[in-house]
Amino acid sequence: MENLSVWEFYVEFLNEEILTDAQVEDIESRSTERQKTLRLLDLLPSRGPRAFQSFLLSLQDFSWVRDRLLQELQTPPEPGPTDACRLPESVLQRVPSDRELSKLALRLGAEWESVLLDLGLSAEALFRCRFDHSLSSQVAALAGLVQWRRAEGKRATVERLLQSLQSAGIHSAVLEDVLNISS
Repeated sequence: MENLSVWEFYVEFLNEEILTDAQVEDIESRSTERQKTLRLLDLLPSRGPRAFQSFLLSLQDFSWVRDRLLQELQTPPEPGPTDACRLPESVLQRVPSDRELSKLALRLGAEWESVLLDLGLSAEALFRCRFDHSLSSQVAALAGLVQWRRAEGKRATVERLLQSLQSAGIHSAVLEDVLNISS
């Protein structure tokens, strides 16, 4: 992986539909090519259904990596839960903090709206978040998450948030990372 240059294949992600400007800056801020590549790969799963296909297309010059990924996808998964949550019950029952919601908003990507709708935010409230924060989807997502937490009070638990993330196709590892839960 150290031989891969993130700049060789991540140019395809520079549009708003795959990576946000904040995420591009986050990647660029890493000091080594390895760290940049790992950060891109860390962000990719939360960037929506088109992200992986775009990623594969961007690997034209690295066909051996693309072929290996496709081979791995064709290998049947090991038996067991595919999205097993490793969050302790005590964490699942608590209300997420401002900092945790902010970190999550950065990771949500294109799915932020569907997550907020699943959490019970009205279409009107979602529109207001989008309109009030039109320059940053991350800030719009954070505003919606804070509004959800305020409206739900003690019912705005990590467990409820996890359910909505999974409904939007976001792996539980994203939330575990946001909460700094190690496996």
